[in-house]
Amino acid sequence: MSLFRTVVFTVIGLAVALLATLFTASLVVAFAGIATVLLAARAISLRLQPKTQRAYVYAEARNAHRSQPVRIWNDGRGTIIDM
Repeated sequence: MSLFRTVVFTVIGLAVALLATLFTASLVVAFAGIATVLLAARAISLRLQPKTQRAYVYAEARNAHRSQPVRIWNDGRGTIIDM
């Protein structure tokens, strides 16, 4: 009877360990899937953001003595004019 009880407890212990391992593995797979979706969405959203537009305007009519261009660009928060 003692041998039978030992075998039963061993089988139950192995079954519990197997279930715990499968549960942990499923949580890891779920977390990896969620992280992948979030990282992919972030990468796509960063690619869709507008980039800084640079334009060079030469002010020859106003400032004939200056050879540097007037730099104008929009950084997404407003237009910047560098004279």
